[in-house]
Amino acid sequence: MANVIVIGAQWGDEGKGKITDLLSRSADMIVRYQGGVNAGHTVVVNDQTFKLHLIPSGILYPAKDCIIASGTVVDPQVLIQELDQLHTLGISTQQLYLSETAHITMPYHRLIDVAAEAQRAEYKIGTTGRGIGPTYADKADRVGIRVVDLMDRERMPQRLHWAISQKNILLEKLYGLPHLDADAIIAEYQGYADRLRPHVIDASLVIDEAIRKRRNILFEGAQGTLLDLDHGTYPYVTSSNPVAGGACIGAGVGPTMIDRIIGVAKAYTTRVGEGPFPTELHDETGDLLCDRGAEFGTTTGRKRRCGWFDGVIGRYAVRINGLDCLAITKLDVLDELDEIKVCIAYELDGQVVRDFPNDARTFARAVPIYESLPGWQQSTSHCTALSELPAAARSYLKFLADLLEIPIAIVSLGASRGQTIIVEDPIHGPKRGLLSR
Repeated sequence: MANVIVIGAQWGDEGKGKITDLLSRSADMIVRYQGGVNAGHTVVVNDQTFKLHLIPSGILYPAKDCIIASGTVVDPQVLIQELDQLHTLGISTQQLYLSETAHITMPYHRLIDVAAEAQRAEYKIGTTGRGIGPTYADKADRVGIRVVDLMDRERMPQRLHWAISQKNILLEKLYGLPHLDADAIIAEYQGYADRLRPHVIDASLVIDEAIRKRRNILFEGAQGTLLDLDHGTYPYVTSSNPVAGGACIGAGVGPTMIDRIIGVAKAYTTRVGEGPFPTELHDETGDLLCDRGAEFGTTTGRKRRCGWFDGVIGRYAVRINGLDCLAITKLDVLDELDEIKVCIAYELDGQVVRDFPNDARTFARAVPIYESLPGWQQSTSHCTALSELPAAARSYLKFLADLLEIPIAIVSLGASRGQTIIVEDPIHGPKRGLLSR
């Protein structure tokens, strides 16, 4: 398998959980490299649904090392809830590890997140209210609390007393919220520290040792390319770097250690929260995509905005991430349509634009230019080989591969593991394969 990064090639929610779960079968170690509990993966195994927010999807396989790396921000309460849930289901978490340099989400981060979003009014971003942005802000401001701080019984009370005293001023003066009880929070988080202590490691060192032993490592990101803090639709983005480059920083490995980068994209496009979305559909087709795709967020339950596949952002994701191949998910959602549209470019101020505009206000004015393809109007959820797909479905996939100039290695036709077509080996297959030029 070598060392492989799996990223979202749209605005997140592309079905990375299933693809990561699929690839985890060949991995020795699965590393979650960024984001926090604002992300969620849904994996269906033997008709049982697992919803994970922090723990890598590979935990569902025995004898896999799963690491929550330094680039993540960790809400210990949620992490412990996930541990308890997995224990109840009989799934071992002995090989789950937590980086000692990951940052901790505190109660004041959640309060500030919700209050700040409310104050933005019409300028709101659409955050999950889980405290992720404020946690990363403290990290950048060098006043964050890390796992290693949480584990220090002598120093932690001092650090937290100071941090909470500072945040109480902000909560009261700016947001009109009551003070937090520092002693109660310290006692609560000391309990979390005791529970998580057996899982804490020097993640970068452990990952490096695995690389030296030539173990197979899968790097798992949260969210998607267009939500990247530096390269997404700013300011309607997340607070970290979901792109492939973020894996090296978040996991603490050099870029020369990466062998393959796989992008995941839906056969259409969705987005949660605020921000421009050129191919969004406000009609019956959009409702159909939402209903058939069960388009509700794993973390928040919010209804996702749905639209046609956007080839402009697709090409952008290929470029920004250096993608080697694609996994296309939820092709079956399109089964009932007699016509399917794909955005091949934008019309912007009277000109045809084929590249992604960096300014959100400019992007909001983009009018999609579509090419229409015939639908297949028959079920694909039972198909187990490319040859079993209707001809129109195969043509649609080839159109996407040609448009993005990248091979499609995996096609997902439902939530369960078995509803998957492996077009070509996504790890060791050629750079240009069956569904590309």
